[in-house]
Order: sequence, then C-alpha cells, then structure tokens
Amino acid sequence: MADVFEVSTGDGLLSALTERERTAEVRVAFEGLLQIRRVTNTAPAAWELNQMVRAVALALEAAGVPASAVDASGARAATGYRVRASERPRMVCVDWLGPPGSGAPQEEESRLTECAATLGRLDWEALLYRGPRRRRFLEVEPAGR
Repeated sequence: MADVFEVSTGDGLLSALTERERTAEVRVAFEGLLQIRRVTNTAPAAWELNQMVRAVALALEAAGVPASAVDASGARAATGYRVRASERPRMVCVDWLGPPGSGAPQEEESRLTECAATLGRLDWEALLYRGPRRRRFLEVEPAGR
C-alpha cells in the first residue's frame, strides 16, 4: 500500500524522503488544492476551512518555507514554521521554532513576516503578535470572513 501524503505542520518527524521527492509530493498536493479552488470558485475552499492547520501548512510548504520538525525523542530537530490550532475558532497560529542554539528566536520576526506575505497572496489574513516570553507568532484566518 502506498504511503499517504501528510502535510508538514512542523510538529512531525523529519521526512525520510529526499528533498526532491518531498518537493514533488507537495507540488502535486498544492496543485490539487488550487484545482479545488478553481472548480468551486472559492478561496479558501471548504476543505481548507475544515482543515485549517493542514491547509496553512501546505501553503507554506508549497511556497518553499521550511517546516520545523522533531526527532524521535520529541526534541526540536529543525528550524522552521509550526502551524497549530488556535484557541479561537476558525483561526490557526504559526510559530517559528528551532532547536536550542539555532537562532530561531532572532529570525522569527522576519521569517513570520515572510509567512504572512505568502499566506496573504493565498487569501489568508495573517497578523503578527508577541506572545509569552516575548516570542512572536502569527494568527491566521480566512481573508474577508
């Protein structure tokens, strides 16, 4: 049985695929999502609204933004975005995380600003906030809703 494509939300294990293989998988998934938008003439599409963590993560990964990841012990192993559910309905949050010493806190504002611009081009509204321990994060919701 073939493996099922899973979006990188930033909390999963590092991919065993080569960069080329992963890029090809993401491209096919994202093109499928864009086709759904074209057919339904909605953006974001109903699937995106029902799976916001996965939809936002797919948009970021398709744009070439690296995802964070953890190792088998659960320790942060890669620097990049992490998309998580928000406490607020119809909203998700995006963090910029990395392993200790990675410099993630120093680059989070610029990288999250890039993420917000990417998401804005895809009909998501992303606002940058400062949270606990002065760490920045994005709150993301469907634009115009």
